[in-house]
Formats: sequence, structure tokens, C-alpha cells
Amino acid sequence: MRIAQLESRTGVGRHTLRYYEQEALLPGIQRRANNYRDYPESAVRQVELIRQLQSFGFSLSEIRTILNGIQSNEVDCAQGAQLLAEKRLDIRKQIRQLRQVDKLLAAEQVRLEESAARQACNVSEQFS
Repeated sequence: MRIAQLESRTGVGRHTLRYYEQEALLPGIQRRANNYRDYPESAVRQVELIRQLQSFGFSLSEIRTILNGIQSNEVDCAQGAQLLAEKRLDIRKQIRQLRQVDKLLAAEQVRLEESAARQACNVSEQFS
């Protein structure tokens, strides 16, 4: 498939797709006789996996290590387990921080709702 099709199917821009290719995150890309890139069907899933891992906080370097291990079927289990353990710690920290932010936002929401209710009472009393 051409890059426009891959872009359309994944929602990832062509500049990013070319960057992924340059960073060796998208293997198996052939060149046609007209020098256009020809992406395999598997590139769709590969791009989706890259985006998911990025959204979980994995760096492109870490993603490359994971993808290389998957593609070669030679995963260093100890290294993989350590990487995942570190990411889980990061995620737990983010969850704690998000819970704190949620509590602050909930308190502010209550304060604003109470203020709005008082203002509505004051307005209705003026017109009575």
C-alpha cells in the first residue's frame, strides 16, 4: 500500500510514518519501480502498536527494542521484565497523580456549584 493509504488507515501523518521508517520501526518497506514506498499490510498493525506503546510512555528506543525482540523471536526475558516493571511503576505514579488532580477538581467543582447556587438564589430574591 502507498503512504497515503497507510496514513488514512492509521491516522498518522506521512512525516511521522517516514520518521518511523528512518528509525527502523517499520520493517519490510519495499520500493516500487517508480521509487514509491510500498508498505506491507502488517504496517497498519505495527503503527498502531507503536502509537499505543508511546501513549503508555515508552520511548521510541524502548519500542525499537521491543519490536526487534518480537520480530526476531529472541526476547531477553529478564530485560523485558525489567522494562515492563519500570513502566508499571511509572503508570502507578501517574495514576496517583491523576487521583490527586481528580480530588482537587472535585473540590473545586463543588465550590463552584455552591457559588452558582448562591448566585441563583440572590438573583431570584432580587426579582421577588
